[in-house]
Amino acid sequence: MKPGYKQTEVGVIPVEWEVSNVGREFEIKLGKMLDAEKNLGTPKPYLGNRAVQWDQIDISNLPTVPMSRADIERFRLRKGDLLVCEGGEVGRAAIWEGQLDECYYQKALHRLRPLRGFNSQVMAALLRQWSDKGLLTNYVTQTSIAHLPREKFVEVPMPVPPLPEQRAIASALSDMDALLAALDRLIAKQRDLKQAAMQQLLTGHTRLPGFHGEWVVKRLGDGINLLSGHHVLAQYCNAKGDGIPYLTGPSDFPDRRIQHTKFTTRPTSLCAPNDILVTVKGSGAGTIVLADAIYCISRQLMAIRVGDWDYRFVFYSLFQNSEKFQAASSGLIPGLSRSDLLAHPILLPPTLLEQTAIAVVLTDMDAALSALEQRRDKTRALKQGMMQELLTGRTRLV
Repeated sequence: MKPGYKQTEVGVIPVEWEVSNVGREFEIKLGKMLDAEKNLGTPKPYLGNRAVQWDQIDISNLPTVPMSRADIERFRLRKGDLLVCEGGEVGRAAIWEGQLDECYYQKALHRLRPLRGFNSQVMAALLRQWSDKGLLTNYVTQTSIAHLPREKFVEVPMPVPPLPEQRAIASALSDMDALLAALDRLIAKQRDLKQAAMQQLLTGHTRLPGFHGEWVVKRLGDGINLLSGHHVLAQYCNAKGDGIPYLTGPSDFPDRRIQHTKFTTRPTSLCAPNDILVTVKGSGAGTIVLADAIYCISRQLMAIRVGDWDYRFVFYSLFQNSEKFQAASSGLIPGLSRSDLLAHPILLPPTLLEQTAIAVVLTDMDAALSALEQRRDKTRALKQGMMQELLTGRTRLV
């Protein structure tokens, strides 16, 4: 152990730090019980569990509940209140910044207010760290849904840096949060620009310099080959990396990026790089993604292999109109048939050269968006590392 540190029940911390518990540092109160028969008074907006996300609170479409005068005094939120999820993702927390003049909270949330001046931003960071490491597990009551009852929450031990150091930690983390928020705004702006560009370029409403002539409507089947997927028996699948990556559906490409976790030693239907994969069965029918390698695909998927057209143009065009696939797949058993895909209309420029030029513009925009997202992900990872260093005292700011 390095000089100046001590071993405690919360781990190794600086000798200047204390060890306390959540109940000693914070007043903890659960919110309003929702009961249609017992709730009387004036309807007021309130926050539920879902509204409280990590480091942010969603105030869109807030429900209301009748509140008595006593309820209003007891459950009204003040700027700076720390709200912690009692159930679901236990410990998920965010600070109420007074986004509304008047707002309340329900019983699914704990409201924390400092008793001895502990910094709420630092507490929110501690909760994120405890959640990531599973340190709240021993304090959770597990029924059908995990819960963190108040009588257990108050017992959770926590490190207590001196107040000046808490303020320095909070300031450093706030700077990182501001950078992340700026990156999120840039990403949202880039997505809007890409969406606008797709809307203009893929319909011919805006033409790139040097291109003329009438666009034509074709059937998708006029320029593609369609490969159906096949089921692979469980005994030929593994997660060890043996064989060919195996895609079974939308769960393998969250955020429309392929993140496969399964492999098969008995590959059957193989898609190739640049094939366009479409989910044709289940609730995710109509989801579209571009293959970046060779994959075995299940019967939930089909692969569109483009012939004489530009595959990127076709991908962006189908992506832009994916809601039509989703509408066509609706029904008791969601799904798309081969005929649905082959008959799908696609609007094309008169030349392959214009298709390619449009695809290049959109690909460049995608690359810029991806670079921003990677920068944001690296910044988030950096913040996680900072939290680990600062909240354990390994790195000192004072």
